[in-house]
This record gives sequence, structure tokens and C-alpha cells, in this order.
Amino acid sequence: MTLHFYFARKFGLSLMSVLSAFAGIVLLLDVVEQVRRFEIGTVTFAQILGLSLLNTPDALYSILPLVVMLSTLTLYLRLARSSELVVTRASGRSALRSLMAPVVTALLAGALTVAVLNPLVAATTKKYEETSETYRKGSHSALSISREGLWLRQGSSDGQMVIRAPRANSDGTVLYDVTFIAFSRDTGPISRIEARRAELTAGAWQLTDAKQWQLADHSLNPEQLAQRFDSLSLASDLTRERIRDSFGAPETVPIWELPRFIRDLEAAGFSARRHRVWLQMELAQPAIFVAMVLLAAVFTMRHTRFGRTGTMVMMAFGLGLGLYFLRDFAQVLGENGQIPVALAAWSPPLAAILMAGGLLLHLEDG
Repeated sequence: MTLHFYFARKFGLSLMSVLSAFAGIVLLLDVVEQVRRFEIGTVTFAQILGLSLLNTPDALYSILPLVVMLSTLTLYLRLARSSELVVTRASGRSALRSLMAPVVTALLAGALTVAVLNPLVAATTKKYEETSETYRKGSHSALSISREGLWLRQGSSDGQMVIRAPRANSDGTVLYDVTFIAFSRDTGPISRIEARRAELTAGAWQLTDAKQWQLADHSLNPEQLAQRFDSLSLASDLTRERIRDSFGAPETVPIWELPRFIRDLEAAGFSARRHRVWLQMELAQPAIFVAMVLLAAVFTMRHTRFGRTGTMVMMAFGLGLGLYFLRDFAQVLGENGQIPVALAAWSPPLAAILMAGGLLLHLEDG
């Protein structure tokens, strides 16, 4: 048991050191990218640094499997150079028993990542998108899905407009029984429009069978000044892509809220397949970590005097990259509906675990 705790502590320290190094590199690169995105004088360096700090967790989160792979390589290369693996083997410990501590540590790290880090990354990613759009345009558009239907918000220099519809088409560009409420920056709500149907075209919402109330003058009865229109056009800076990205980014939804969000999304008439795939991919994150540990250990649990250490490290890292890209490819296939959701999420890590286990039994105990 003492040896297991020793290996687990070693692996944990290796994981933290590699993660810290990557965090520093990613932060510096993101600062440069933020400077390139904004025109000179539009934002201060403090605002750029704040955007980079908000964006860095998402960038790190996407490469965590590779961080686990590099941490495992670092661990076993150090153990091999110090001959600790030789001593472990001489004491009668098999390769599989020696791997128990790193595998359990990776499994716990994956569970902690999904349960704690995922909601934090979702919050910082959403905040980054809102803050970045505000710096660029002075306002931002938003979309939310609830049990009451679809909520949209579009902004301009004159004010904000809130849009609510109980039903919509699959990409949110056609709304039914929709309500538009316009707000001034100074005086609050100024008008309300209800329409049987609203379709988003280039630069405007085209309303059908609409009724408009003026709310700016509170001394008058809005119903007396209400107007009806067979068709009405409302200017909008929203596009199909911006609406899709607003509610189509599952990484901005914490995993604890994702099942309810999926139900609300489907109730509003949208396809939630992308979110279902993301949910299963997140649940499979601990299995991905275990697969990375096993793939790295297969080629590095050997003494350095056997030679070809560099070749073995490159082979392990190549298999890790292959698993990483295979996982992304399976995610794309799952989102497009070409393979089942569970197969897209769970087949890459399970296949990698079985392959690594077979290689380990063949090379070490066979």
C-alpha cells in the first residue's frame, strides 16, 4: 500500500507540474492572440489579460488528455532513470500491479475534472464570450432555453430588444407566437410587438400578423395607440450562425445542468444531439485519462539501459495523439448522426484501454 501511495503522489506531482507549464504557455499565446484581435486603443492591457485569463481554462480543458499522457511519460522516465522500476520488479511486483496507483489517480483526476472543472470552464467560457463581444460591439446578443420557451436578446447602441417564443424551428430562425419588447438605455421599455410568426432574414425579422403597442408614454393607454400589421420588418444584427452558436455550444453549459438543458432544448423544438454527444464525451473523460496512462506506460515501463528510449516515447506520444484525434473524429460523427451517441463517446477510450492492456500483457508479462 505504501508503494501505491508513493507512485500516486509521484504521478500527481508530475501531473501538476506539466499542467502548470502548459497553463503558462497557453496564457502567453492567448495574450498575443487577444492583442491581434482588437484594434490598438480599443482595449487596455488589463482587459486583454482578463480575457486571456477567462479563455485559458477552456484551452487547457481541451488538451487535458494530452497533459495526462505527458505526465505519465515524465513519471515513468524518471522512475526508469532512478532504477525504481527495477527495484519494484525485483520485489515481485508485476507491471499490472505497479500501474494500479497511476490508473486510480488518473480515474480520480478525470472524475474531479468532470464534476468540478467542467462547471468552472463553462462559466469562464460563457463570461469570455460575453465580455469579448461587449468590448468589440459595446453590447451582446444572448439566447436561453427554458421551460417557457425560447428567449433571445439582441443589442445595439440605442438599446436592447428581448424576444420570446414558445416554439421555433430547428435553428431558431423561425419563431412562432413571438413577442418582441424593445428597451431604451434610459427610459426602460418603449414598445411591445406580438406576432404569429417571425422569420429571420438578412438584417431583419420579418413578422406576420403583428400587433404593436407603444409603451414610451406612460400617461396614455397603450391599447388605444396599438397598431396591427399584416407584415412588419424589424432591424436585427442577429444571423443564423450567431443564434446557432449562442445555444449550440454545449461547453458553455455546466455538466450538472446539461440534462435539464437538453430536455428544455428538445421541448422548444431544437435538436439536442450535439449536447447529448458532449454529455457522453464528458462522462467518458475518466476513461480517456486511464487510456492515456496505459498507452504511455506500455512503452516507458522499461529500464533506460535497454536503449531506444526516444523511439519508445515517440511511439507512445503518437498513439496518444491518435487517440485524441480519433476521439474528436468520433465526436463529429456522433454529432452528425452517423453513429450512435454512446458509440461516439465510449468506443475510442475503451478500444485504447483494451489495446494498451493487450500490449502490456504481451510485452511485460508474456
